[in-house]
Amino acid sequence: LAHIMAGPVCGLMLADMGADVIKVERLPRGDGTRGFLPPDIEGESAAFMMLNRGKRSVALDLRTPEGVEVVRRLLADADVVVENFRVGTMEKIGLGWDELREANPRLVYCQITGFGRTGPMSEQGGFDLIAQGYSGLMSVTGEGPGHEPVKVGAPVTDITAGILASYGVVSALLERERTGEGQLVDTSLFEAGITQTYWQSAIALASGRSPGPLGSAHPLSAPYQAFRTADGWVNVGASNQPTWMGLTRALGMPELAADPRFEDNAARMKHLDELVEILAAELERESTEIWLQRLTGEGVPAGPIASIGEMLEHPQTLARNMVVETDHPVAGRVRSLGSAVKMSGGAASSRAAAVLGQHTREVLQEMGMEDAEVEALIARDVLLSPDPRTGR
Repeated sequence: LAHIMAGPVCGLMLADMGADVIKVERLPRGDGTRGFLPPDIEGESAAFMMLNRGKRSVALDLRTPEGVEVVRRLLADADVVVENFRVGTMEKIGLGWDELREANPRLVYCQITGFGRTGPMSEQGGFDLIAQGYSGLMSVTGEGPGHEPVKVGAPVTDITAGILASYGVVSALLERERTGEGQLVDTSLFEAGITQTYWQSAIALASGRSPGPLGSAHPLSAPYQAFRTADGWVNVGASNQPTWMGLTRALGMPELAADPRFEDNAARMKHLDELVEILAAELERESTEIWLQRLTGEGVPAGPIASIGEMLEHPQTLARNMVVETDHPVAGRVRSLGSAVKMSGGAASSRAAAVLGQHTREVLQEMGMEDAEVEALIARDVLLSPDPRTGR
């Protein structure tokens, strides 16, 4: 019962681990991401297909008692329900945690909201941009003091909330194996943003000082940032003493290793501006490729700043099966991102994202509904089940 991003990410993670994920979509339009156009493939939203690979779609009208009853019957023996509506929405239609656990005590109920189920902001809706601001992330993202606020380019609180939710779900399932009882799993975009501030929060809690944006630099170690080269940029991660010594060798500047201003990480952080000025002047002399050869040759972590397109075509991306292909009933052969977690037992088989209501008949028949009942609800527009040959 999840829509847009955080909840669907949770479902995607679980589907990739082999779960049978049934996506219940509201009629008439389904998940709002279906309307995120362009880009599209044969009229199907690329954004929707990215987040909903591996799931089956049941489409019904939650504004009707019959539609709510179908969901209640689906959940009677389900393992998990995931939803990311505003707090109170599910309770209003009779599908809240208290109601559902009475019928199914083993149910794991996962709720993702903007700010969590408790606290003074619990009833406020949430969006990634707003959560990034509240969580402190935007205060440490950007070029530096005096520049306008910048959010992380990816919707990081949405994605992280989905990952945290899937972690909560599998933990609750493990606990259920021990106790036989389900759990309420509660996380939020706000908390997802906070979890991204471990280093900055460590600084603030220890010193009483809130750190600000540092561009690509690290708040606790140096040199650890992007530098301009003769033809682009290179990321340099010389964040400990062995890699720092390797950097001085790669640069051909042994005098830096002997300079007391840079003798250890504390000294380098104290004299960071001077260090960056020296390194920047030297790294601009050669191309990115030359520096990558020299730096990696000395064991210094380094890399380019790849575009998304370059990342998707990189041999390491492909070797790790991070781009997968599925057959969609309307869009045809579709590429999307694969699972970032590999298991020794092998990967779960995956399916393309479904068209709206593609599996309505199939799923409801599996749960024991008679064909005549399903057809009657379809005729009254309580359910949607498209033509399996065309997906429309």
